[in-house]
Amino acid sequence: MPEVIPSLARKTAFALTASLALLTTACTGQSGSGATDDASRDTTINFWHAWSAPNEVQAVKSLVAGFQKTHPNIHVNIVGNMTDDKINQALRAGGDKAPDVISSFTTNNVGKFCSSGALVDLNPFFEKSGIDPETTFPKPMNEYTRFDGNRCTAPLLGDAYGLYYNKTAFEKAGIKRPPKTWSEFTADAKKLTISQGDGYRQLGFMPNYHGWESTTEHLFAQFSPTYFGKDGKSSLASDPAFEKGFTLQKKLVDELGGFRRLEKFRATLGDEWGARHPFHTGQVAMQLDGEWRLGMAEEAKPKFEIGVAPLPVPDDQADQYGKGYITGTITGIAATSHKQNAAWELVKYMTTDTDAVVGFANDIHNVPSTLAALKSPKLKYDPRFKTFLDIAANPHSTTTPASINGGVYLVTIQQFGYDYESGKATDLGAGLKKTAAQIDTDIAQAQ
Repeated sequence: MPEVIPSLARKTAFALTASLALLTTACTGQSGSGATDDASRDTTINFWHAWSAPNEVQAVKSLVAGFQKTHPNIHVNIVGNMTDDKINQALRAGGDKAPDVISSFTTNNVGKFCSSGALVDLNPFFEKSGIDPETTFPKPMNEYTRFDGNRCTAPLLGDAYGLYYNKTAFEKAGIKRPPKTWSEFTADAKKLTISQGDGYRQLGFMPNYHGWESTTEHLFAQFSPTYFGKDGKSSLASDPAFEKGFTLQKKLVDELGGFRRLEKFRATLGDEWGARHPFHTGQVAMQLDGEWRLGMAEEAKPKFEIGVAPLPVPDDQADQYGKGYITGTITGIAATSHKQNAAWELVKYMTTDTDAVVGFANDIHNVPSTLAALKSPKLKYDPRFKTFLDIAANPHSTTTPASINGGVYLVTIQQFGYDYESGKATDLGAGLKKTAAQIDTDIAQAQ
Protein backbone atom coordinates (compact mmCIF):
# COMPACT_ATOMS: atom_id res chain seq x y z
CA MET A 1 0.00 0.00 0.00
CA PRO A 2 2.37 2.73 -1.19
CA GLU A 3 0.01 5.55 -0.39
CA VAL A 4 -0.56 4.80 3.30
CA ILE A 5 2.71 5.91 4.80
CA PRO A 6 2.85 9.43 3.27
CA SER A 7 -0.61 10.36 4.49
CA LEU A 8 -0.04 8.84 7.92
CA ALA A 9 3.27 10.65 8.21
CA ARG A 10 1.57 13.90 7.26
CA LYS A 11 -0.87 13.43 10.14
CA THR A 12 2.03 12.72 12.51
CA ALA A 13 3.89 15.77 11.25
CA PHE A 14 0.77 17.87 11.81
CA ALA A 15 0.78 16.81 15.46
CA LEU A 16 4.37 17.99 15.70
CA THR A 17 3.55 21.51 14.55
CA ALA A 18 4.12 23.00 17.97
CA SER A 19 7.65 21.62 18.12
CA LEU A 20 8.60 23.80 15.17
CA ALA A 21 8.35 26.83 17.40
CA LEU A 22 12.03 26.15 18.00
CA LEU A 23 12.66 27.32 14.46
CA THR A 24 12.19 30.93 15.50
CA THR A 25 15.63 30.72 17.07
CA ALA A 26 17.01 28.69 14.23
CA CYS A 27 19.32 29.58 11.45
CA THR A 28 21.55 32.52 10.75
CA GLY A 29 21.78 31.52 7.10
CA GLN A 30 20.78 33.86 4.31
CA SER A 31 17.16 34.18 3.24
CA GLY A 32 18.11 35.28 -0.27
CA SER A 33 20.03 33.46 -2.98
CA GLY A 34 23.47 34.73 -1.91
CA ALA A 35 24.88 31.26 -2.59
CA THR A 36 28.54 31.22 -3.61
CA ASP A 37 29.33 27.54 -4.20
CA ASP A 38 30.16 26.36 -7.72
CA ALA A 39 27.53 23.79 -8.72
CA SER A 40 29.67 22.61 -11.63
CA ARG A 41 32.40 21.32 -9.33
CA ASP A 42 32.51 17.88 -7.73
CA THR A 43 30.52 18.02 -4.49
CA THR A 44 28.29 16.00 -2.16
CA ILE A 45 25.00 17.20 -0.71
CA ASN A 46 22.69 15.67 1.90
CA PHE A 47 19.01 15.09 1.10
CA TRP A 48 16.67 14.27 4.00
CA HIS A 49 13.18 12.96 3.28
CA ALA A 50 10.32 11.37 5.22
CA TRP A 51 9.42 8.32 3.12
CA SER A 52 10.01 5.00 4.86
CA ALA A 53 8.14 2.17 3.08
CA PRO A 54 10.56 0.03 1.00
CA ASN A 55 8.93 0.84 -2.35
CA GLU A 56 8.89 4.56 -1.51
CA VAL A 57 12.53 4.56 -0.46
CA GLN A 58 13.37 2.86 -3.75
CA ALA A 59 11.34 5.47 -5.62
CA VAL A 60 13.37 8.26 -4.01
CA LYS A 61 16.59 6.47 -4.95
CA SER A 62 15.39 6.21 -8.56
CA LEU A 63 14.51 9.91 -8.59
CA VAL A 64 17.94 10.88 -7.30
CA ALA A 65 19.64 8.44 -9.70
CA GLY A 66 17.95 10.26 -12.57
CA PHE A 67 19.31 13.54 -11.23
CA GLN A 68 22.84 12.21 -10.94
CA LYS A 69 22.78 11.09 -14.57
CA THR A 70 22.27 14.71 -15.57
CA HIS A 71 24.55 16.07 -12.83
CA PRO A 72 27.33 13.48 -12.42
CA ASN A 73 29.45 15.92 -10.40
CA ILE A 74 26.82 16.31 -7.65
CA HIS A 75 26.67 13.30 -5.36
CA VAL A 76 23.62 12.94 -3.14
CA ASN A 77 23.67 11.32 0.27
CA ILE A 78 20.06 10.23 0.94
CA VAL A 79 18.66 9.98 4.48
CA GLY A 80 15.08 8.72 4.81
CA ASN A 81 12.38 8.40 7.48
CA MET A 82 12.99 11.93 8.75
CA THR A 83 10.10 13.60 10.59
CA ASP A 84 9.72 17.38 10.80
CA ASP A 85 10.94 17.18 14.39
CA LYS A 86 14.22 15.54 13.33
CA ILE A 87 14.58 17.93 10.41
CA ASN A 88 14.01 20.88 12.73
CA GLN A 89 16.78 19.76 15.05
CA ALA A 90 19.20 19.27 12.17
CA LEU A 91 18.40 22.64 10.64
CA ARG A 92 19.16 24.29 13.96
CA ALA A 93 22.39 22.37 14.45
CA GLY A 94 23.86 22.65 10.96
CA GLY A 95 27.18 20.99 10.18
CA ASP A 96 28.49 18.63 7.51
CA LYS A 97 25.94 15.91 8.29
CA ALA A 98 22.96 18.24 8.35
CA PRO A 99 20.64 18.32 5.33
CA ASP A 100 21.27 20.63 2.41
CA VAL A 101 17.87 19.72 0.95
CA ILE A 102 14.83 18.60 2.95
CA SER A 103 11.35 17.36 2.15
CA SER A 104 8.36 17.31 4.47
CA PHE A 105 4.92 15.71 4.30
CA THR A 106 3.14 18.67 5.89
CA THR A 107 2.41 22.06 4.40
CA ASN A 108 1.25 23.36 7.77
CA ASN A 109 4.80 24.25 8.80
CA VAL A 110 5.69 26.33 5.73
CA GLY A 111 4.97 29.57 7.63
CA LYS A 112 7.45 28.58 10.31
CA PHE A 113 10.07 27.40 7.85
CA CYS A 114 9.86 30.68 5.92
CA SER A 115 9.46 33.22 8.73
CA SER A 116 12.27 31.73 10.81
CA GLY A 117 14.79 31.69 7.98
CA ALA A 118 15.35 27.95 8.44
CA LEU A 119 14.94 27.47 4.68
CA VAL A 120 16.14 29.93 2.05
CA ASP A 121 13.82 31.93 -0.18
CA LEU A 122 13.72 30.09 -3.52
CA ASN A 123 12.39 33.06 -5.50
CA PRO A 124 15.89 34.24 -6.54
CA PHE A 125 16.79 30.70 -7.63
CA PHE A 126 13.64 30.38 -9.74
CA GLU A 127 14.30 33.79 -11.30
CA LYS A 128 17.95 32.98 -12.08
CA SER A 129 16.84 29.71 -13.74
CA GLY A 130 14.14 31.48 -15.77
CA ILE A 131 11.33 29.43 -14.19
CA ASP A 132 7.99 31.06 -13.37
CA PRO A 133 6.34 29.20 -10.47
CA GLU A 134 2.98 30.76 -11.34
CA THR A 135 2.89 28.98 -14.69
CA THR A 136 4.75 25.86 -13.52
CA PHE A 137 2.72 24.72 -10.50
CA PRO A 138 -1.03 24.49 -9.85
CA LYS A 139 -2.40 27.55 -8.02
CA PRO A 140 -2.99 25.88 -4.61
CA MET A 141 0.53 24.42 -4.65
CA ASN A 142 1.91 27.88 -5.35
CA GLU A 143 0.02 29.12 -2.32
CA TYR A 144 1.02 26.48 0.21
CA THR A 145 4.74 26.65 -0.62
CA ARG A 146 5.21 30.30 0.35
CA PHE A 147 4.53 32.66 3.22
CA ASP A 148 4.39 36.44 3.29
CA GLY A 149 6.13 36.69 -0.11
CA ASN A 150 8.86 34.21 0.83
CA ARG A 151 8.81 31.05 -1.32
CA CYS A 152 11.00 28.93 0.92
CA THR A 153 9.64 25.63 -0.39
CA ALA A 154 8.57 24.05 -3.67
CA PRO A 155 5.93 21.36 -4.25
CA LEU A 156 7.15 17.77 -4.58
CA LEU A 157 4.08 15.72 -5.57
CA GLY A 158 0.65 16.48 -4.15
CA ASP A 159 -2.56 15.14 -2.67
CA ALA A 160 -6.04 15.93 -3.95
CA TYR A 161 -9.27 15.16 -2.11
CA GLY A 162 -12.42 13.84 -3.74
CA LEU A 163 -15.46 11.63 -3.16
CA TYR A 164 -15.35 7.84 -3.20
CA TYR A 165 -18.70 6.11 -3.62
CA ASN A 166 -20.10 2.58 -3.60
CA LYS A 167 -21.51 2.05 -7.11
CA THR A 168 -23.41 -1.05 -6.05
CA ALA A 169 -25.14 0.82 -3.24
CA PHE A 170 -25.92 3.66 -5.63
CA GLU A 171 -27.63 1.27 -8.04
CA LYS A 172 -29.69 -0.33 -5.26
CA ALA A 173 -30.80 3.13 -4.11
CA GLY A 174 -31.68 4.18 -7.66
CA ILE A 175 -28.97 6.87 -7.79
CA LYS A 176 -27.66 7.20 -11.33
CA ARG A 177 -24.59 9.43 -10.84
CA PRO A 178 -22.47 10.92 -8.05
CA PRO A 179 -23.86 14.13 -6.50
CA LYS A 180 -22.57 17.44 -7.79
CA THR A 181 -24.22 19.91 -5.42
CA TRP A 182 -24.62 19.91 -1.65
CA SER A 183 -28.38 19.43 -1.86
CA GLU A 184 -27.87 16.38 -4.10
CA PHE A 185 -25.19 15.15 -1.72
CA THR A 186 -27.52 15.47 1.27
CA ALA A 187 -30.37 13.73 -0.55
CA ASP A 188 -28.10 10.87 -1.64
CA ALA A 189 -26.57 10.48 1.83
CA LYS A 190 -30.06 10.13 3.31
CA LYS A 191 -31.21 7.73 0.58
CA LEU A 192 -28.12 5.55 1.08
CA THR A 193 -28.56 5.39 4.86
CA ILE A 194 -30.15 2.20 6.17
CA SER A 195 -30.92 2.20 9.89
CA GLN A 196 -30.47 -0.84 12.08
CA GLY A 197 -31.61 -0.58 15.68
CA ASP A 198 -30.07 2.55 17.14
CA GLY A 199 -27.25 2.35 14.58
CA TYR A 200 -26.87 1.79 10.87
CA ARG A 201 -26.56 -1.18 8.56
CA GLN A 202 -25.24 1.29 6.00
CA LEU A 203 -24.49 4.98 6.48
CA GLY A 204 -24.63 7.21 3.42
CA PHE A 205 -21.79 9.47 4.60
CA MET A 206 -20.02 10.14 7.90
CA PRO A 207 -20.26 13.95 8.25
CA ASN A 208 -18.73 14.25 11.73
CA TYR A 209 -15.39 16.04 11.84
CA HIS A 210 -13.84 13.01 13.54
CA GLY A 211 -14.90 10.99 10.50
CA TRP A 212 -11.43 10.17 9.19
CA GLU A 213 -10.71 12.77 6.46
CA SER A 214 -13.91 14.82 6.94
CA THR A 215 -12.05 17.68 8.63
CA THR A 216 -13.13 21.30 8.48
CA GLU A 217 -10.41 22.28 6.00
CA HIS A 218 -11.16 19.36 3.67
CA LEU A 219 -14.92 19.94 3.62
CA PHE A 220 -14.81 23.73 3.57
CA ALA A 221 -12.51 23.79 0.54
CA GLN A 222 -15.68 23.25 -1.50
CA PHE A 223 -16.95 26.61 -0.23
CA SER A 224 -13.71 28.41 -1.26
CA PRO A 225 -13.23 30.29 2.01
CA THR A 226 -10.72 33.07 2.67
CA TYR A 227 -8.94 32.25 5.92
CA PHE A 228 -7.17 35.58 6.43
CA GLY A 229 -7.81 39.13 5.29
CA LYS A 230 -5.23 41.49 3.81
CA ASP A 231 -4.55 42.73 7.32
CA GLY A 232 -3.53 39.23 8.37
CA LYS A 233 -6.55 38.86 10.66
CA SER A 234 -8.76 35.77 10.66
CA SER A 235 -11.73 35.93 8.28
CA LEU A 236 -13.59 33.16 10.07
CA ALA A 237 -16.35 35.48 11.30
CA SER A 238 -16.47 37.78 8.26
CA ASP A 239 -16.37 35.39 5.29
CA PRO A 240 -19.88 33.91 4.76
CA ALA A 241 -18.30 30.72 3.38
CA PHE A 242 -17.46 29.56 6.91
CA GLU A 243 -20.95 30.17 8.28
CA LYS A 244 -22.41 28.32 5.30
CA GLY A 245 -19.97 25.41 5.68
CA PHE A 246 -20.65 24.95 9.39
CA THR A 247 -24.39 25.31 8.89
CA LEU A 248 -24.71 22.76 6.09
CA GLN A 249 -22.43 20.25 7.80
CA LYS A 250 -24.43 20.51 11.05
CA LYS A 251 -27.68 20.12 9.12
CA LEU A 252 -26.34 16.94 7.51
CA VAL A 253 -25.28 15.60 10.91
CA ASP A 254 -28.79 16.19 12.24
CA GLU A 255 -30.56 14.71 9.22
CA LEU A 256 -28.48 11.52 9.31
CA GLY A 257 -29.44 10.74 12.88
CA GLY A 258 -27.71 13.28 15.06
CA PHE A 259 -24.21 13.66 16.47
CA ARG A 260 -24.46 11.12 19.30
CA ARG A 261 -25.93 8.37 17.16
CA LEU A 262 -23.32 8.94 14.48
CA GLU A 263 -20.48 8.97 17.02
CA LYS A 264 -21.73 5.78 18.63
CA PHE A 265 -21.73 4.12 15.20
CA ARG A 266 -18.30 5.52 14.33
CA ALA A 267 -16.86 3.98 17.49
CA THR A 268 -17.76 0.51 16.16
CA LEU A 269 -16.00 0.98 12.82
CA GLY A 270 -12.49 0.13 11.63
CA ASP A 271 -9.64 2.65 11.62
CA GLU A 272 -8.52 4.78 8.72
CA TRP A 273 -5.46 2.76 7.78
CA GLY A 274 -6.63 -0.83 8.09
CA ALA A 275 -8.43 -3.17 5.74
CA ARG A 276 -11.57 -2.76 7.87
CA HIS A 277 -12.01 0.89 6.95
CA PRO A 278 -15.82 1.34 6.81
CA PHE A 279 -15.78 2.36 3.16
CA HIS A 280 -13.87 -0.82 2.28
CA THR A 281 -16.43 -2.92 4.14
CA GLY A 282 -19.47 -1.16 2.70
CA GLN A 283 -20.62 0.21 6.07
CA VAL A 284 -20.27 3.76 4.72
CA ALA A 285 -21.40 4.35 1.13
CA MET A 286 -19.58 7.63 0.41
CA GLN A 287 -16.21 8.76 1.68
CA LEU A 288 -14.24 12.01 1.45
CA ASP A 289 -10.59 11.03 0.97
CA GLY A 290 -7.33 11.57 -0.88
CA GLU A 291 -6.03 9.88 -3.99
CA TRP A 292 -4.19 7.24 -1.96
CA ARG A 293 -7.49 5.69 -0.82
CA LEU A 294 -8.15 4.11 -4.23
CA GLY A 295 -5.21 1.72 -4.01
CA MET A 296 -5.93 0.93 -0.37
CA ALA A 297 -9.60 0.25 -1.04
CA GLU A 298 -8.92 -2.00 -4.02
CA GLU A 299 -6.30 -3.94 -2.07
CA ALA A 300 -8.96 -4.66 0.58
CA LYS A 301 -10.94 -6.47 -2.16
CA PRO A 302 -14.35 -4.84 -1.54
CA LYS A 303 -17.53 -6.61 -2.60
CA PHE A 304 -18.64 -3.67 -4.72
CA GLU A 305 -17.40 -1.43 -7.54
CA ILE A 306 -15.68 1.76 -6.43
CA GLY A 307 -16.54 5.06 -8.08
CA VAL A 308 -14.52 8.28 -7.79
CA ALA A 309 -15.74 11.85 -8.34
CA PRO A 310 -15.06 15.38 -7.09
CA LEU A 311 -16.67 16.29 -3.80
CA PRO A 312 -19.95 18.20 -4.31
CA VAL A 313 -20.04 21.99 -4.10
CA PRO A 314 -22.59 24.39 -2.57
CA ASP A 315 -25.64 24.85 -4.78
CA ASP A 316 -24.75 28.47 -5.58
CA GLN A 317 -21.30 27.36 -6.80
CA ALA A 318 -22.53 24.59 -9.12
CA ASP A 319 -20.45 26.02 -11.97
CA GLN A 320 -17.28 25.24 -9.94
CA TYR A 321 -17.99 21.54 -9.57
CA GLY A 322 -14.73 19.67 -10.04
CA LYS A 323 -12.67 21.57 -7.49
CA GLY A 324 -11.29 20.15 -4.26
CA TYR A 325 -8.78 20.49 -1.43
CA ILE A 326 -5.09 20.28 -2.37
CA THR A 327 -2.06 19.64 -0.21
CA GLY A 328 1.19 17.71 -0.63
CA THR A 329 4.86 17.17 0.03
CA ILE A 330 7.23 20.14 0.03
CA THR A 331 10.98 20.51 -0.43
CA GLY A 332 13.45 23.28 0.37
CA ILE A 333 17.08 24.25 0.89
CA ALA A 334 18.59 24.62 4.37
CA ALA A 335 19.81 28.11 5.23
CA THR A 336 22.79 26.54 7.00
CA SER A 337 23.90 24.79 3.80
CA HIS A 338 27.15 25.97 2.22
CA LYS A 339 26.22 24.22 -1.03
CA GLN A 340 23.00 26.01 -1.91
CA ASN A 341 23.64 26.26 -5.65
CA ALA A 342 24.24 22.51 -5.85
CA ALA A 343 21.23 21.96 -3.62
CA TRP A 344 19.12 24.08 -5.96
CA GLU A 345 20.06 21.89 -8.91
CA LEU A 346 18.54 18.91 -7.06
CA VAL A 347 15.43 20.85 -5.99
CA LYS A 348 14.96 22.21 -9.51
CA TYR A 349 15.23 18.75 -11.04
CA MET A 350 12.86 17.08 -8.56
CA THR A 351 10.21 19.78 -8.78
CA THR A 352 10.28 21.12 -12.35
CA ASP A 353 11.68 18.40 -14.65
CA THR A 354 8.51 16.96 -16.19
CA ASP A 355 9.80 13.43 -16.71
CA ALA A 356 11.26 13.34 -13.20
CA VAL A 357 7.99 14.51 -11.64
CA VAL A 358 5.97 12.04 -13.72
CA GLY A 359 8.28 9.13 -12.91
CA PHE A 360 8.18 9.87 -9.20
CA ALA A 361 4.39 10.24 -9.27
CA ASN A 362 4.08 6.88 -11.03
CA ASP A 363 6.27 5.23 -8.39
CA ILE A 364 4.69 6.87 -5.30
CA HIS A 365 1.12 6.98 -6.65
CA ASN A 366 0.58 10.60 -5.70
CA VAL A 367 -0.59 13.53 -7.81
CA PRO A 368 2.10 15.21 -9.98
CA SER A 369 2.97 18.72 -8.85
CA THR A 370 3.46 20.61 -12.13
CA LEU A 371 0.88 21.58 -14.72
CA ALA A 372 2.96 19.95 -17.46
CA ALA A 373 3.29 16.67 -15.53
CA LEU A 374 -0.47 16.56 -14.92
CA LYS A 375 -0.95 16.42 -18.70
CA SER A 376 1.95 14.09 -19.50
CA PRO A 377 1.13 11.01 -21.59
CA LYS A 378 3.76 9.15 -19.58
CA LEU A 379 1.57 9.12 -16.47
CA LYS A 380 0.41 5.63 -15.54
CA TYR A 381 -2.77 5.35 -13.52
CA ASP A 382 -6.11 3.71 -13.01
CA PRO A 383 -8.66 5.65 -15.15
CA ARG A 384 -10.46 6.67 -11.95
CA PHE A 385 -7.28 8.36 -10.73
CA LYS A 386 -7.75 11.02 -13.41
CA THR A 387 -10.39 12.58 -11.17
CA PHE A 388 -7.61 13.64 -8.79
CA LEU A 389 -5.41 14.91 -11.62
CA ASP A 390 -8.31 17.07 -12.78
CA ILE A 391 -8.97 18.34 -9.24
CA ALA A 392 -5.29 19.30 -8.89
CA ALA A 393 -5.39 21.19 -12.19
CA ASN A 394 -8.74 22.88 -11.49
CA PRO A 395 -8.24 26.65 -11.02
CA HIS A 396 -10.99 26.73 -8.40
CA SER A 397 -9.31 24.13 -6.15
CA THR A 398 -8.03 25.56 -2.88
CA THR A 399 -5.67 24.89 0.00
CA THR A 400 -5.15 26.29 3.49
CA PRO A 401 -2.68 29.19 3.71
CA ALA A 402 0.56 29.14 5.65
CA SER A 403 0.69 30.82 9.04
CA ILE A 404 3.57 31.91 11.23
CA ASN A 405 2.49 29.43 13.91
CA GLY A 406 1.92 26.56 11.51
CA GLY A 407 -1.41 24.76 11.55
CA VAL A 408 -2.51 26.02 14.97
CA TYR A 409 -5.35 28.04 13.43
CA LEU A 410 -6.68 24.91 11.71
CA VAL A 411 -6.69 23.03 15.01
CA THR A 412 -8.60 25.94 16.57
CA ILE A 413 -11.22 25.91 13.81
CA GLN A 414 -11.56 22.15 14.01
CA GLN A 415 -12.05 22.32 17.76
CA PHE A 416 -14.89 24.79 17.31
CA GLY A 417 -16.31 22.41 14.72
CA TYR A 418 -16.41 19.64 17.33
CA ASP A 419 -18.23 21.94 19.75
CA TYR A 420 -20.75 23.13 17.17
CA GLU A 421 -21.66 19.78 15.63
CA SER A 422 -22.07 18.21 19.08
CA GLY A 423 -24.34 20.97 20.32
CA LYS A 424 -21.88 22.21 22.94
CA ALA A 425 -21.76 25.53 21.08
CA THR A 426 -25.17 26.74 19.90
CA ASP A 427 -24.58 30.33 18.74
CA LEU A 428 -22.71 30.00 15.45
CA GLY A 429 -22.09 33.71 14.92
CA ALA A 430 -20.74 34.26 18.41
CA GLY A 431 -18.66 31.09 18.18
CA LEU A 432 -17.07 32.19 14.91
CA LYS A 433 -16.17 35.60 16.37
CA LYS A 434 -14.66 34.04 19.48
CA THR A 435 -12.70 31.51 17.43
CA ALA A 436 -11.43 34.22 15.07
CA ALA A 437 -10.26 36.28 18.06
CA GLN A 438 -8.41 33.26 19.44
CA ILE A 439 -6.68 32.70 16.09
CA ASP A 440 -5.59 36.35 15.97
CA THR A 441 -4.27 36.18 19.53
CA ASP A 442 -2.29 33.02 18.84
CA ILE A 443 -0.71 34.52 15.73
CA ALA A 444 0.17 37.76 17.50
CA GLN A 445 1.88 35.82 20.28
CA ALA A 446 3.89 33.83 17.74
CA GLN A 447 5.31 36.92 16.04
